[in-house]
Amino acid sequence: MRAVLSSEWLKIRSVRSTYLILCLGLSTVLIGLTIALAAAGTYDAVSPEQQAGARIADLEEVLIVVPQLCMGILGILVITSEYATGLIRTSLALVPRRWPVLMAKATVVGALSLLVGALAVFGTYLVAGSVLGERFSGAYTAAFEDRLPLLITLTLTVPTFALLGLGLGALLRSAAAATAIVVGLVYVIPIIINNVPEPWSERLGSLMISALPRQITGDLITTSVYGSLLPPPVAAAVMVGYAFIPLVIATWLIRQKDA
Repeated sequence: MRAVLSSEWLKIRSVRSTYLILCLGLSTVLIGLTIALAAAGTYDAVSPEQQAGARIADLEEVLIVVPQLCMGILGILVITSEYATGLIRTSLALVPRRWPVLMAKATVVGALSLLVGALAVFGTYLVAGSVLGERFSGAYTAAFEDRLPLLITLTLTVPTFALLGLGLGALLRSAAAATAIVVGLVYVIPIIINNVPEPWSERLGSLMISALPRQITGDLITTSVYGSLLPPPVAAAVMVGYAFIPLVIATWLIRQKDA
């Protein structure tokens, strides 16, 4: 297994697109800094009455979609690129049991996306807090230990997307199809669900990945565009399901089918 891990790590770091995707994922911090500076400038330019009613969303929560999408696409490309070039045949021939190949890819992609997620989430939180200070009714003045559970859960959504992308890529063997599903989970499906009549809108919305972090921590907001019906253990189980169910099915199929 160690040799397979080393091989997958060599593959992923020898491709230039990997570094581009990582840079795009980490650009979240720069985007957050830019938005925070613009928001602080706007806040300082208005009257005290307007400042009293001004609010700003948590930037790390809004911008988490950037590393989510980037690492989800990386997970897709890690497997679909091998199917496209035929390299997967060589990989599976060298590892007859087959499942270690997919598990090694999952380990490498998962660890890398966890690191990117942590840097993006905590980096954005730190730069936004340092710029905004007590502006916007102290949006960033809450104690760090109080914010830590949500920051950790937001971080975990990034490897969730990466493993989901890897599983979908292995199942569909098509980068375009897998990417469409991942993008749909972030943008398209929530819009559709938001227009579904109640109570199904909230029921289905509660199952979206973006709705899970606050449900897992119990830190719910009534203004969320998503639902908030799941208790923390169930929300955590749903997140695990997103990450591993496609991967488990793909692992079973890869042992049954030819590459």
